[in-house]
Amino acid sequence: MNGMGQQGFVPEDSSPYTGWTRQTWEDLADRMLAAVRPYATQGHALINLPGPASRSGRRSDGLEGFARTFLLAAFRMSQSDRGELAEWYAAGLAAGTDPNSPERWPTFAERAQAKVEAASIAIALHETRPWLWDRLTDSVRERAIAWFAAILGDPIWENNWTWFQAIIEAFLRSVGGPWSSEDIERTLDRTEAWYVGGGWYSDGTDRAEGLRNFDYYCGWAMHFYPLWYCRMTGSAADGLLDRYRDRLRRYLLDAQHLVGAGGAPVFQGRSLTYRFAMVAPFWAGAIFDASPLSPGRTRRLASGVVRHFVSSDCFDAAGLLPLGWHRAFPLMRQPYSGPGSPYWASKAFAGLVLPADHPVWTDAEEPLGIELGDVAVRLAQPGWLVSGTTADGVVRVAAHGPDHAPLSRPSVDEPEYARFGFSSHAAPDVELANPVDSHVGLVLADGRVSHRRPVRPVRIADGVAVSSSRAHWLVGEPPVPWGAEAGSGEWVEGPLVTSASVLRGALEVRLALVEGESAVGPLRLRMGGWAIAGDEAPVGEVVGASVVCRRGDGLTSTVVGLRGLPVAGWLRSEGRNPLGAVSLTPWVAGAAPVMAGEVCAALVVLSGVEVDVSGVGVEVDGRSVTVAWPDGGEEIILL
Repeated sequence: MNGMGQQGFVPEDSSPYTGWTRQTWEDLADRMLAAVRPYATQGHALINLPGPASRSGRRSDGLEGFARTFLLAAFRMSQSDRGELAEWYAAGLAAGTDPNSPERWPTFAERAQAKVEAASIAIALHETRPWLWDRLTDSVRERAIAWFAAILGDPIWENNWTWFQAIIEAFLRSVGGPWSSEDIERTLDRTEAWYVGGGWYSDGTDRAEGLRNFDYYCGWAMHFYPLWYCRMTGSAADGLLDRYRDRLRRYLLDAQHLVGAGGAPVFQGRSLTYRFAMVAPFWAGAIFDASPLSPGRTRRLASGVVRHFVSSDCFDAAGLLPLGWHRAFPLMRQPYSGPGSPYWASKAFAGLVLPADHPVWTDAEEPLGIELGDVAVRLAQPGWLVSGTTADGVVRVAAHGPDHAPLSRPSVDEPEYARFGFSSHAAPDVELANPVDSHVGLVLADGRVSHRRPVRPVRIADGVAVSSSRAHWLVGEPPVPWGAEAGSGEWVEGPLVTSASVLRGALEVRLALVEGESAVGPLRLRMGGWAIAGDEAPVGEVVGASVVCRRGDGLTSTVVGLRGLPVAGWLRSEGRNPLGAVSLTPWVAGAAPVMAGEVCAALVVLSGVEVDVSGVGVEVDGRSVTVAWPDGGEEIILL
C-alpha cells in the first residue's frame, strides 16, 4: 500500500466504521491535487497526465486533466479562500481561454469532448465565485464567456451530455452571459422522456428501442446535474427542485444497497474507471435535502467507498489515479478514456461544499443496511435482484433487465452489461468472443458460445427474475474491445433461451429453457459462475457435477449442476480481470446436446463464508419449476 493509503486515517468516536473525518477528505483532496501539478503546462491550462491518448487527442486530454481536477479543487475551496489554489487554476483559465496561447483549449467545434469538460469548469467556477471568478480581469472573464457561449444551439448527444449544455448555460446566465431557453427546455424535456420511475433514469435512448441504459450514470450524471443546475439557476428553478429532490430520494433507497460492507461498489456498467464518483448522488442528497439516509449513514457510505479504493492501491506510485478499478487495468480503457478520465472521481468530494458543522460531518457514522441484516431488494426499473449477506458483506446483483443494447439488432455480450451477475466482490473477465463467467450460453461444436444481447425482461418479483434472449453467434470480424461500439461482423441466430434467477441469500438457482430447433448443429448448454481473481491464483476443485474455486482469503465461487448439466470444470485467465492477476471461473455444462423444451438448472454461489448447498434441488413440470431450499422452503417459477 502506498503512502496515500494511510495518511489522514484518524479513528475518532464519530467515525467508528471508517475512521475518516472531514479532515481525512480534505487531506486526500490536497494530495490528489498536488500529485497532478508536475504534469501541468507552464500556464496551467493543460494537465497532461501519463498514458495513452483518448480518441479526442492529447490537447483534449490535457483539458480533461485541468477540468476534472479543477472540480476537485473547487469542492476543496468552496468553504474558504485558499488563495494559492485559486490562483493556480485562475492562471490555467486565463491561458486556456486565450486563442493565441500555445495552451489554448479546443473549441467545441474542434472536439466535442470539450463540452463535457466545460461543464466541470462551469460548476467549479460557480462554487468558487468569490475566490476566483470575481477576481479575474474583465478580459479573462470575457474570453471565458466567449468560449462557453459556443455551446448555445450546438448539437448535443441524446444522453447525459445534454446536461453539460444546460450546466454551461446556467453558469453563463448567472454571470450575465448569453443563454438559450430553447436549449434548457430541450434538456428538461429529454430528461422527462428518460425517467422510468422509481428514481431511475435511462441514460438516453428512445422508447421505440426501450429505455435500456442503466448504470452509475443514473446517479453521477442524471441525478447530479439536474440538482446542480437548480443550485446554479437559483429561484428560476424553483419549479424543478422538488421534482428532482423526490426522484433522488427514491433512487438512493435503491442505490445504497449497491455497496458491500467493506465499501466496494458493485462492478457494473461503463466508465468504471471513475471509481468512487458513484458516491456523488449520496452527497447530492445531503446537499439538496434529498436523501432518505441519515447524515451518519451518508458519511459512512461515502467514506467507506473512498477508503475501499484508497486501501486497494487505486493511486499509483506517483499519487495519480490510473485507468483501472483498484490498480491500473488498461483493458478497462474505453475509446473516450484518456489519462485524465479517472478524475471524474472528483465528484465524490462534493460533500466538501457543506460546512464543517453540517450533520453529515458531525453526526456519528451509522451502519449500512447490509451491516444490520441480510438485504434482499427488487430493483424493478433496471431489472435487478440485489442480495447482500451480513456474514461476509458481499452484495450480488442478478441482472435480467435492459442491457444498454438496442432491441433492433444482436450485440456482443459486453462484460459490464451482459452478465447474469454483478457483485461488490467479483468482476467479469474481459472476454467478448467466448464469455464464461456469470453467463448462460449455447456452445457450438467448434467451441464458440452464443451471446444474449439484447436481453428482453419477462418479469421480476421478490427473489425471482426472468428474461429471454435469442441465442446468436458472431461470424466474420472479431469482437471489438471492451466498451467500444459493436463491430460489423454478421450474426447467426439460434434458439430462444429463457433464463431465470431464483435467489435466497448467497444462493442462486439459475434456470434455462431452450426453445426451437437449432439450424447451426448440435448445441451444448453451459452455465458459468462468478469469476474470482487475486494476485495469487485461486484454487479449483471438481467433484462430480460440482466445482469450487476458492481464493486465499476465503472468497469462494461455486457451481453445482442440478439438472441437465453433469460436466464441471473451471476456466483460468491471466491478466483479464480488474480485481487480480489470475482469475478462475467455475462452469457446468451438458454432456449431450440440449433438446428443445429442455430445462437445465445450476446452483451458483459467491460467498466469503461457508454455505450449505446440500439441500438445494429442482423439479420440473413443463415450464413450471419448483426450487427446494436447504431450510425446507420452496419456490415455484413459471418460465
